[in-house]
Order: sequence, then structure tokens, then C-alpha cells
Amino acid sequence: MSKHRGYPSLFTRHPTNPILTANDWPYPVHSVFNPGAVRLVGGTTLLLCRVEDRRGHSHLCAARSANGIDSWIIDESPTFQGDPVDELWGVEDPRITFMEDLGKYAVAYTAFTKGGPGVALALTEDFRKFERCGLVMQPDDKDAALLPRKVDGEFALLHRPVSDTGAHVWLSFSPDLRNWGSHRLILQARKGAWWDANKVGISPPLIETSAGWLMLYHGVRTTAGGCLYRIGAALFALDRPDRCLARGDSWIFGPEASYETIGDVPNVTFPCGYTVGDDGDTLHIYYGAADTCIGLATGSIREILSWLEANDSLTSYSIPPPHP
Repeated sequence: MSKHRGYPSLFTRHPTNPILTANDWPYPVHSVFNPGAVRLVGGTTLLLCRVEDRRGHSHLCAARSANGIDSWIIDESPTFQGDPVDELWGVEDPRITFMEDLGKYAVAYTAFTKGGPGVALALTEDFRKFERCGLVMQPDDKDAALLPRKVDGEFALLHRPVSDTGAHVWLSFSPDLRNWGSHRLILQARKGAWWDANKVGISPPLIETSAGWLMLYHGVRTTAGGCLYRIGAALFALDRPDRCLARGDSWIFGPEASYETIGDVPNVTFPCGYTVGDDGDTLHIYYGAADTCIGLATGSIREILSWLEANDSLTSYSIPPPHP
């Protein structure tokens, strides 16, 4: 953990950032950002990127790399497009989870419908053929990801509906991935001058650690110059993912580099995917920068947990040490 302007720096940006831009695409696009990520059997990193065309509609396109950094092999045409009826204005912000019970990858994404953004799911074994589960949450709802295994016999989905009370993270349960209930509020946006006041949502899917489910989440602060999208951390019990054990008091990653502060939507760092290195500790987050391009930053799961224990705004739980 290094120091930056006197505070801990938990993530290091890759020196070749941005690692993917619209100029890398094999067909004409406007921008590429907010990729889901997974490390496939054999070690290949797959990014399922949100790609915006010149109409303003988004689709998903897969990019594969042996080292997760460069030499990307990008699908020659869109990998996954919106259903022309139920996803009229495109699909956005995928988050990928390998479902242990199904032996398949689940992609939770935002479907842009006539009623607004809603949560949709699709299953795949190879990121070439997809089984659509359709829209599973009513608009206005987004920022969704599944847990990799069932909780008390049911699938568990994190998502962020918007209501009169604000935009908070909820957890819902389903027997079949299509019918959802038992909705529980698990992370509430703070109020006042906090960096994560009024609007929060998960960033990548939760990261399983021996201490609990580690959540990297985004907070949105509205300023006179526009919104700031920054990343914070929280921890949830492994056996009770609706129980928050710790929550950081400040953000741990935010827009600083020029490609993060200048773009279609300035001052945005928005990770939707991560991979973990062979050591079980090195965390690679893939993030949308200014809604324009894709960046890569690397950190340590152990260091994030240690920081979270030292900067816990709940101050009611001592995080057990991670396994070496």
C-alpha cells in the first residue's frame, strides 16, 4: 500500500491505460466502457464490454487477452445485442458471475426499455450463445450482479432500484432466476455531504474472501460542476449477505487521470468487472473511464480488507484476518 497526497493508495493504474478504446474496435463504434470481466479456464481474460454506437444505443462485445492487458482479440461483430422489443434502446453495464449450481456464466445487465432501465439476466457457457432470462426487475433498476451460489436454497441478486427514498443497494432472492422476492435493503446511500450521499450501487460482483463478501461500490456526489463517480468498499457476512459487517468512511478510487476526468461523461471511474491473480490476492479491476474508454487498475484484497478495518464507519465489527 503506497501513499498518495498523504492518504493510502489502494489501486495502481496500469501504465498503458486506457487499455481499450473505440479505436481498437474492428467495426465503427463511438465508445467502449464499463466491461464485465471473467478469467476463463486456461487463464484467458474475457471482457464483455459495453459498446455505444453512433445512434447512442449500446450493445455488448467480447474482447479476449492471454494476459488481461494487451493483444486483445475482439469479436468482429456485436456479441450480445438488445432484444428489439423488450430492450429497445440497447443493453448496458454487464456483470459476470460463474454460477456453481448451473455450471454456466450468468450475465446481469441493464436493459434499456420503454419504461426506463431495468435488470435483465442471460446465461452462457461460451459467450457466443446466450439463453435470455429476460427482464427480472421493474424499472427504474440497474447495477445488478448475482452471487455465485445459492443462499438458503435460493439464487441471490444484488441490484439498485431508484425510489422516492433514494438509490440504495438491495438483495433479492429467487428459486428460478426469473421470479424474485424477499427484497432486503443492504447498503443505504448516506445523506448530507458524504461522498456517497443519495446514490450508491455495486460496481463489480461481490468478491468472496475468508472475512466475508467484499463489495466495491460506487457513490455519486452531485457538485456544481457535475457528478463525481468514485469507488468505496464494504463487507458482508458470508452466510448472511444481507448483513453489513463494515463500511469504509471514504472512497478508495476515483477519477484523477485525464482519460477519467475528460470524456463523454467527465469524472467517472466505473468498474463492472474484476479478476483475481493466481496468488488469490492480486485484484485487477476493469473500469469505464469517463464513459469513453476502459482502464485497468490493480490492488490487493488483503490491503483493502486491512484498510476497511481501520476506516470502518460502522465501528461495530472487527474483521477477521484473511487466510495467508
